[in-house]
Amino acid sequence: MNEAFLVEIGTEELPPKSLRGLAQAFHDEVVAGFAQLNLKPEQSEWFASPRRLAVRINRLPNRSPDTQEVILGPPASAAKNNAGEWTPAAVGFAKKQGLSADELELIDSEKGPRLGVTKTVPGAQTEQVATQVVNEALAKLPIAKRMRWGSSRTEFVRPVHWVVCLYGDNDNLGSIFGLPATRISYGHRFMAPEPITIQSPSSYEANLFAVKVVVDYEKRRALILEQVQTLATTFSAEAQIDDDLLDEVTALVEWPVALSGAFDRDFLRVPSEALIASMKEHQKYFHLQDTNGKLLPRFITIANIESPNPERIVHGNERVIRPRLADAAFFYDTDLKTPLAERQAVLEKMTFQQKLGSVHDKVSRVTSLAAVIATKVGADASIATRGASLAKSDLASELVNEFPELQGIAGAYYARAEDLGDEVATVIEQHYLPRFATDALPSTLEATAVAIADRCDTLAGIFAIGEIPSGSKDPFALRRASLALLRLIIENKLSLNIKELFAEAISGLPFQAPEDTLENLISYLNERYYARYEAQGIPVTTVRAVINQSVNEPLDFQNRLAAIVEFSGIPESSELASAYKRVGNILAKAGSFDASYTNELLVEAAEKALAKAIQTLTPALDQAIKTQDYSAYLTHLASLREPIDVFFNEVMVNAEDVKLRQNRLGLLATMASLFGAVADLKELAIS
Repeated sequence: MNEAFLVEIGTEELPPKSLRGLAQAFHDEVVAGFAQLNLKPEQSEWFASPRRLAVRINRLPNRSPDTQEVILGPPASAAKNNAGEWTPAAVGFAKKQGLSADELELIDSEKGPRLGVTKTVPGAQTEQVATQVVNEALAKLPIAKRMRWGSSRTEFVRPVHWVVCLYGDNDNLGSIFGLPATRISYGHRFMAPEPITIQSPSSYEANLFAVKVVVDYEKRRALILEQVQTLATTFSAEAQIDDDLLDEVTALVEWPVALSGAFDRDFLRVPSEALIASMKEHQKYFHLQDTNGKLLPRFITIANIESPNPERIVHGNERVIRPRLADAAFFYDTDLKTPLAERQAVLEKMTFQQKLGSVHDKVSRVTSLAAVIATKVGADASIATRGASLAKSDLASELVNEFPELQGIAGAYYARAEDLGDEVATVIEQHYLPRFATDALPSTLEATAVAIADRCDTLAGIFAIGEIPSGSKDPFALRRASLALLRLIIENKLSLNIKELFAEAISGLPFQAPEDTLENLISYLNERYYARYEAQGIPVTTVRAVINQSVNEPLDFQNRLAAIVEFSGIPESSELASAYKRVGNILAKAGSFDASYTNELLVEAAEKALAKAIQTLTPALDQAIKTQDYSAYLTHLASLREPIDVFFNEVMVNAEDVKLRQNRLGLLATMASLFGAVADLKELAIS
């Protein structure tokens, strides 16, 4: 028989940023716990609000099926002595199982006949194991720091005040966290704080809704979204809804009520990003924009109470946000008094890394490297170097000190205020891009050049001092920097040699870098190709086929890889890859030989045909390599499949005649050089 199951853990306010994760993990562990007992839960769901985590399983069997357990004992050959009597081993085993030796069975096993017994193991009864499953699930939750409360030694993310546990109509299932599990829960802390009775698992949501708790996280989130958007339309505005903020607000309220407030229009002279950051980070407000995307002097807040005087809540929020915005305005006004160039003196006192010098030292290195890169990619070197020299100056500003996420953005505002030009301001603002995997790239070549220079300097410097990332430790975010570097070059289609760039960056360091620094950097960057292309579903072997060729231009790497992916889709690819692998094995075992051949020593029809096919194809292959048309190259190469197959079927490479053998090895070496021109095709061979 199936019944519905419900568990609710009532707590002090849970950490909002981890609420969803905790609730989902709690659900998964509870469901897994019942499944491990073969209770097969069906139609499960999770609930979460600031003061509770809950899981409901709509169909849960009252017990799991009985199972048969076979227990093996001593071998049959050791069961009786020569007199036909049970041996001590057999008697001891039977006694351990609560049986006489005569009740034992003879069971065939992988090691031959053995004494044994088949026992029926009763299935688990849900009502007896429910709280055990819940307690074990709670112990497994991903909680970074647990806490104790009162005199109990129980630990959880927050103090637990009540627990509800129901299976069908049964509310007498045991204890959780040392508290008796009942059907008593609690409503909204302010609007309905009295205890309530959860009538059944199926009525859980309705029971709590009646006491001002929208317990379904997703429904509450959707309700907030709808309220915010509806309220925004009353001002002919668009609410800017950040998903992370929406999740955080959802985790902060149980009964959401959207209210709108306003602030002084004079604050709009401050960079909108600073105002938004202040409203979002400090007060959890949603900001509003007009149809042109300009910030409006209004905000929407989500109250956790249905007040008869909502204007009092609005007034309170307006009173709180004003000093926050006033601080941002003060910082901005103060910063405008000092030109960006004059802030470089402060950067000299800011340490980038002890062995690598100050932030000002880094700026100098990046500026020099940016000039080199700008020239290579056809950017305006004067704009790139001017922007690079000022790119970090806003780190010494009051606004960035208060809002670190505005670095680059604040500098761009100050550059425009100084009339340094949009081009320079764009470099300052965008050289941090991309900040994450799906972030936008810089919009100009000058900003791109500085962004590349910045990453190259960081990677070169950190590797030179021996701080190479290992395992999950990456304190300088070098993985992110290297993936960004690949994106900047590949997606902008820039023909840049990364080995040359790293060498240039290393030469600019304030000390002699270890000899293996460049080699380690190239090796590390090559490893990032796997991460980049794994997300695109490209097999590791395909990526390795290009890595093995020591390609130092990321754009060239991308083009080769794209051709290999296309080549892998044609029928000839696997056979040619296998043939190349076979050739490699033959040549590896051959020892020393002349890696060329002469037509005069070609005697078999099959080897003559292969040589002729290679000679006929070589001009087209050379042209394809010259123009980097790798797809055309591999298409031409595919035409060698038939003569190669015939060659291996009809020609003995290791002929007794030394001259013939050496000539055939030379022919294979010539063929191998063709196969390895684009990528290491043997990586595509099916093992």
